[in-house]
Amino acid sequence: MIHNTAIVDKAATIGKNVSIGPYSVVEGNVIIGDNTQIGSHVTLSQFVKIGPNCKISHHAAIGGEPQSLRFAGEETWVEVGADCVIREFVTIHRGTGFGGGITKVGDKNFLMAYTHIAHDCTTGFGAVFANCATLAGHIVVGNHATIGGLTAVHQFARIGDYAFVGGKTGVVKDIPPYVIASGERALLQGLNKVGLKRHGFDTHNLDMLKKAYRIIFRLGLTQNEAIERVKASVEQTDQVKNFLNFITSSQRGITRARGLRSAL
Repeated sequence: MIHNTAIVDKAATIGKNVSIGPYSVVEGNVIIGDNTQIGSHVTLSQFVKIGPNCKISHHAAIGGEPQSLRFAGEETWVEVGADCVIREFVTIHRGTGFGGGITKVGDKNFLMAYTHIAHDCTTGFGAVFANCATLAGHIVVGNHATIGGLTAVHQFARIGDYAFVGGKTGVVKDIPPYVIASGERALLQGLNKVGLKRHGFDTHNLDMLKKAYRIIFRLGLTQNEAIERVKASVEQTDQVKNFLNFITSSQRGITRARGLRSAL
């Protein structure tokens, strides 16, 4: 199932039922899981691990050296989880020795055409990246988050679980879980209600998140005041706790909400 024009290094580890298309290149120190399909003109550079049941489309390039002036050629890796879809011209770069040594794409991620995942990024389960979504280095993307087309995320920023970032958005600070953000410079637009319902969130959990969001972003309180009020007046469901923990652990700061009353 390997095309006769493909170049596959003898040091690569190829699983069962793997197909590799015309003119693709698989270097040494590459591991490809069972049942993965690799299209034509794909490049898997050294120090790449691909999980089982992935589909990698034409001209994707995975495992290139990081675009960092501090990178000194050290051994670092890209790890792609199981059941991922990686479309045409996607680029995923290796980690750096100073940034953890690995770029990790979670299970069941969908990377549409021209997505770029830079060095030392980590994405959670079921993340979706629309065409030309671009992650700079050291970014963390949560479970089931969606990044819109032509969106660029600043290095070291975080995107929370189930967040939805609209297309053509510049993200420079952290986007909390469960929200929608959009704009030339991202602003929070409210809860990602449609997405949360699609993922099975019931009315009670949505109501608790709505109350927490309103207190933090709509009452003009300081962050500490808002956090304490949420703890005192909103049921501490797992989702509310996750929401608060994300905000209080932010290093870059939290993206502001639309309107003038946001305290963050």
